[in-house]
Amino acid sequence: MSEENAPEAPAPSPGTRRPGGRTARTRAAVRDAVLAGLTEHGYPGLTVEYVAEHSGVHKTTLYRRWGDLEGLLADTLDLAGEDTWTPPDTGSLAGDLRTLAREVVDAFTDPVTAASGSAIIAAAFQSQRAADALHAYYAERFRRCEPMVQRAVERGELLAQEDGIDAGALARAACAPLFLRLFITREPVDTHTADQSAAAALAAAQAGVFTPAGAGSGTGTGAPTPPK
Repeated sequence: MSEENAPEAPAPSPGTRRPGGRTARTRAAVRDAVLAGLTEHGYPGLTVEYVAEHSGVHKTTLYRRWGDLEGLLADTLDLAGEDTWTPPDTGSLAGDLRTLAREVVDAFTDPVTAASGSAIIAAAFQSQRAADALHAYYAERFRRCEPMVQRAVERGELLAQEDGIDAGALARAACAPLFLRLFITREPVDTHTADQSAAAALAAAQAGVFTPAGAGSGTGTGAPTPPK
């Protein structure tokens, strides 16, 4: 039975199920085609016909299951967010933040990965659903950074704060200057700029500035413990 004629239940919105088997393979093929199209043509030039041709999934099925191009892009990001990525665990917060920042540099300077990642971010400026999906993708990434902060507190590298420490804010601070250079000022990034960004985020964390949103105004007490 062809993909086009295969019986199936009405598709839920992207991200509402974690299918396996043939459906998982179909999603993976569609994701790869979407990424290839974004890399080759950018979001304005991406079409359902391109995705159908390069994924082997009939466009009727694409429209039925994903709705439109925005649905395809949102599901591509949703599928990417289902990976097993975990934050670095180097034995020190300084090392973890450096590695995290270097991962950003590698992702957006490696010829194999840079084009598709940049195209997805560009698409988020043109599609609200893409922007929402990108936001959810990075929110999940930052949520996974919580153990990194917990380990730092246990090692005595950060002072435990009454209101806690916002791990997402710390991870953002380590990466944000790199995204600024990559996508706003269009300046080069390298290992040195990654390490600078990580060092600045570390200093801010040791000063106790990453309290959760809505927490009290206190920023910790006492002198911060230097990194090991």
